[in-house]
Amino acid sequence: ELGYTDAWSAEVDSNDAFTPLAAFGAWTKNTRLGCAIAGVYNRTPTLLAQTAAAVEELAPGRLCLGIGTSSPAIVERWNGVPLAQPMKRMRDTIAFLRQAWSGEKVVMKVGPYDVKGFRLGRAPEVPPKIYVAALREQMLKLAGELGEGAITNYISPEDALKVAPVARAAAAKAGKDPDEFDVACRLFIIWTEDRQAAEMIGRFIVSGYLTTPFYYAFHEWLGRGEVLSPMMKAWQAGERQEAIGLVPPKVIEDIFVYGSPRDIKDKIKEYVKNGISTPVINIIPTARDPQGQAEQSLAAFRALAPD
Repeated sequence: ELGYTDAWSAEVDSNDAFTPLAAFGAWTKNTRLGCAIAGVYNRTPTLLAQTAAAVEELAPGRLCLGIGTSSPAIVERWNGVPLAQPMKRMRDTIAFLRQAWSGEKVVMKVGPYDVKGFRLGRAPEVPPKIYVAALREQMLKLAGELGEGAITNYISPEDALKVAPVARAAAAKAGKDPDEFDVACRLFIIWTEDRQAAEMIGRFIVSGYLTTPFYYAFHEWLGRGEVLSPMMKAWQAGERQEAIGLVPPKVIEDIFVYGSPRDIKDKIKEYVKNGISTPVINIIPTARDPQGQAEQSLAAFRALAPD
């Protein structure tokens, strides 16, 4: 009713990626559904194919299946699974999904899973669109080659000028219309006009995420390696509080969105102008209690509704 076109979920340590989409599929008739992202290591390929087909059946033609390799913390520490050969795992998973959704019997090895003769009981009439979570060049190129879209996050509007063209060039090379290739980006919107409050929240998030191997390498590629190096060294030395204090304010200003509703809308438009075709609004409330967080999130979605 407010004019939003999509509903995107995520999974880290709360809900899974698919249950909220099933709810949205029942609540809405036209809203596009997406997940950013479902991990390919903590699910068997057969389960991933089944789950996506089930959501697609609830909301025909509306599912964008965002899949990714996730992070060592989630894959290895939380799920006890080796995060090995991510590029190959992604290629093999996509090949498996395409074949499974066609209704054919699948005989294929995907990572440690040697699948022999799996066939979906009800193949989707319209296969879900596959969106690949991608940070650096290799995965962005794979997304363009094999997917209908790419998903990225923790970037500035200026970074989009480097990220989006890589995926679209690969899509063009694969014979697709690059203008039709979707580049989605989760935009982290801290719901406050208080710069100091935004910086405090941003420091904790940056020190927690951009110190992971994949995200640090991503920001090195984007050109932030030098400014993030002191934070990274302190984090690796176990000096967590010092690392939080060493997060550069400019990095927070670049990759987070905050300020007045007009300021936030203007920055979202910068992302779109620079190549992000699906800006996914991810509200970070400043309230501490669940009720306050819910109220702030709803207020934010109302205030940021498309013009």
